[in-house]
Amino acid sequence: QVQLVESGGGLVQAGGSLRLSCAAPGRTSSSAGLGWFRQPPGKEREFVAAISWNVGNTYYADYVKGRFTISRDSAKNTGYLQMNSLKPEDTAVYYCAATYSGNYYSKTSYPYWGQGTQVTVSS
Repeated sequence: QVQLVESGGGLVQAGGSLRLSCAAPGRTSSSAGLGWFRQPPGKEREFVAAISWNVGNTYYADYVKGRFTISRDSAKNTGYLQMNSLKPEDTAVYYCAATYSGNYYSKTSYPYWGQGTQVTVSS
């Protein structure tokens, strides 16, 4: 069982920045990568970004490219999502998740999820 704990959400004005963290203390060497998803109010959960633990390959949704940066510290079993130039439409609950497969874009590839952290961007 991999436990994931997010932190770093909050309220920010449009154009501002936030950094989310995801601690995965029970991560095993077989874990392929870490993903970030978000669920806006009244909408489906959607992919934001993902990173492979070993090589550090990164994957982004088009709507965050150039604004968000995903990174990881494998020694600390922690992943990060740096969010810059935030927009009101980025308002959502953000979740980190762990995958053991290479299909980073699909939420069905992630068996383990954190509890989520709220990000609210005011206009």
